[in-house]
Order: sequence, then C-alpha cells, then structure tokens
Amino acid sequence: MLELAYPLWLLLLPVPLLLRLLPAFKHSRDSVKVPFFHKLLELSEEAPKTGAVVLTRTRLQVILVGFTWLCLVIAAAKPEWVGTPVVQTKSARDLMIAVDLSGSMQATDFTRPGGEQIDRLQAVKLVLEELSQQREHDRLGLIVFGSAAFLQAPFTEDHGTWNQLLQETEIGMAGQSTVFGDAIGLAIHLFEESDTENRVLIMLTDGNDTGSKVPPVEAAKVAASYGIRIYTIAIGDPTTVGEEALDLDTLQRVAEHSDGAYFQAIDSEQLAAAYRTIAALEPELYETISFRPRYSIHYVPLAASMVLYMIYHVLAAAFSRRRRDPAHAR
Repeated sequence: MLELAYPLWLLLLPVPLLLRLLPAFKHSRDSVKVPFFHKLLELSEEAPKTGAVVLTRTRLQVILVGFTWLCLVIAAAKPEWVGTPVVQTKSARDLMIAVDLSGSMQATDFTRPGGEQIDRLQAVKLVLEELSQQREHDRLGLIVFGSAAFLQAPFTEDHGTWNQLLQETEIGMAGQSTVFGDAIGLAIHLFEESDTENRVLIMLTDGNDTGSKVPPVEAAKVAASYGIRIYTIAIGDPTTVGEEALDLDTLQRVAEHSDGAYFQAIDSEQLAAAYRTIAALEPELYETISFRPRYSIHYVPLAASMVLYMIYHVLAAAFSRRRRDPAHAR
C-alpha cells in the first residue's frame, strides 16, 4: 500500500497553470541600423515585421516539463510503501532471581525423579531452567550472593543466555557466608534502572543472614516502597542449627513486608511446587506492539523524470544531427 508522508506538497501541482496567467516575460534587444536594409530584404525575400516575438514550446516539450514538475512534487511529498503489519511482543514484568551460593548449598539432600542424589544448587538450577522456559515473556535477571552480592545476569529477554550464566554458577564463588539483606539491596538498585512497573524478586537461600549492611527486613520495607514483591524460598532442612540454620522467621517477614509469599522446600518436589505457586500468583504479563514497516520510494519519480529527460535530449540531438547531415539531405 502506498502512502504519502507529506501530502500537503501536492498543493504545488497547479503552480505551472497559475504561472500561465502571468504576462509574458519581455526582453528588449539592441538592433543595428544599416543603410542597405531594403537590399537585404530583397535578397532574403523576407517581409519586415514589428512587435514582440513570443517563444513557444512544442507539445512534447510541454508534456516533458509537466511530467517533470509532477515527479518533483510527488518526490517532495515522499511516497512510502507500507508493508504488512508486524506484531512484536514486549515483556511487561521484570523477574529477578537471587540464588544463595554459600557453602551449605553443597549438601546433597535433594533427590531427582530417577532417585539420584544432587546438591541443593543443582536442584535449584533444574527448577530455574524450567522456569526460564515457562516465563517466555518476562525479562529475567540473576543475582548470586554469599559473602557479597553480585549481578550475574542483568534483565534480559534472552533466556538462553540467562540460563547459561545460571549453569556457570558454582558453590562458594560468591563466598561462604550469606548476605541476604545485601542481595535485596542490589536488586532494588537494579529495579530502579528498570522502567517496568511489575517487579518481582525471588530469593533462594539455605541459611540465615550473616552480616548484611542492611538487615533483610529493613531492605524488604525499602523494596516494598519501590513496588517490588519478594518471594522467599527456604531450601533445606529447617532443623539445621548453627550458621547454616534457616532463619524462617526473617524469611517470612521479608515476604510479608513486600506483599510477597514465603515457601519452604526440603526436597525437589516442594521446590518445584513453590515455583508453580509463584507462577500462579504472578501470571505472565506482556504488551503487544503492532507496526507497519515503511520504505521510502521518493527516488522512483525522480529517476523517472531523469530518464525521460535524458531520452528526450538524446532523441532531439539525433534528429537535429540527421537534419544537418548532407548525406541524408541528398
């Protein structure tokens, strides 16, 4: 389908007709007075004339000038070829995953469907891989934390790359401790740079906070003020004592203050169930954007006028040369 980007330029089309209403351009020329003027008239067999001489164009020239003006005006109006509609799907939610990589994540207390015992991090990776495949329209991010919190993957719609970066994580690569509160603080900073209003943070940890600069509950309150919902998942045996003990009370309070939810997963099935529940609480949001690609073809009328102009002058030169050629005259 053809459309004009600047159709008002078409108002210039009648300009040549308006110019015809103006008086003809007059140009005076000097003459030479000779005493033998009448003798010249006799020899040339011409009769003397008076008055102005108006130059006129041939019909072909009129057509050529009119067509050239038409092409120039159409080119100025910028004709465009409008293609078929293209629909793009854009994510309307940012989903950040924060994974605990402290030393306690190496405990092999999770069982795969086939009966194989795997450590806690491997169980998390399996479930998150499935999650990334199901959340097709969400932008995913990844934070890893231990003695400090680090950004492993910024928000991205490329779930394949996100999952690859997840698989490259190893236990202890962020330190042996658990700075739960600092991980929330880093997530808040990353969400600040996002323009999406639907913000979700999923925290997975198997220990208690061991030295965050900001207590987890206080960090959750700040997150809530930025519209971030936090879902906390406690991984492992809740009866564990010492530094590796689960601080279930803190995890529950973090979820409550951020309008999220708390889950406990002591095996693979409970971990998968937690993600299914989160998926039900946070259905996929996406925006569809439809647009029609436009391709400017203003060069077509310009090229047409140039080609016709060149053909006319080539033919005119050929006919003129033929008339002057003595061989053709005979």
